[in-house]
Amino acid sequence: METIVLDIGETLVRDDRRWASWADWLGVPPHTLSALVGAAVAQGREATDALRILRPDMDVEEAYRARAAAGRGEHLDESDLYRDVRPALGELRAAGVRIVVAGDGTVRAGELLRALDLPADLVVTSDEWGVRKPDPEFFARVAEASGAAPEATLYVGDHPADDLFPAAAAGMRTAHLRRGPYGHWWADHPDVVETADFRIDALTELVGLAGAEGAAAPEASQASDASPDEGTKVARSRALRSVR
Repeated sequence: METIVLDIGETLVRDDRRWASWADWLGVPPHTLSALVGAAVAQGREATDALRILRPDMDVEEAYRARAAAGRGEHLDESDLYRDVRPALGELRAAGVRIVVAGDGTVRAGELLRALDLPADLVVTSDEWGVRKPDPEFFARVAEASGAAPEATLYVGDHPADDLFPAAAAGMRTAHLRRGPYGHWWADHPDVVETADFRIDALTELVGLAGAEGAAAPEASQASDASPDEGTKVARSRALRSVR
């Protein structure tokens, strides 16, 4: 494994600050919005659909710009990182693995992430690339940024439809992370179990995976050797966005 590419939200960064900020902006208790986010996740829908349940006519992008103009835009600091991020990325880099952080996010999010000086070779967001997951073009950009062959690249993320399935369809190896609402809720879905090369509970498990060169570390579960064709993976991606 030459390169490990990591998603951002609920892989490296906790999303609780984000949703609490939106709840404050909309004037609802944080637990109300959190519950609606959970409901959207369980139905395989976009988490931002929770905002539209509260405000059916909401344009999320417009509301984001209004928040920024009011001085209540994005914020990110060390406390937003999961505790295993720095130890895991530091050990992987020390072992000679190229580390790329690439996930959905704004230009501002990219700036904030780079300001944290993570032990990574590249940190980039979808808005900086001009294409969002699960668009195949995003994963084509990931493959280019990897600097390694797809089979020597491991993409790590929590979201089956946005991370796991499209990365596998692009020929990369995949690790599904049981973290955040999507990661926990969908972790044992048969399509996730079948598609993921590895299923992990913490980023520190990646250190063992990188050293094993294809064998699962003791803490990780290695998935089935079955390799569904691209059409099947696309169908699963769509299905996972509907009610299970």
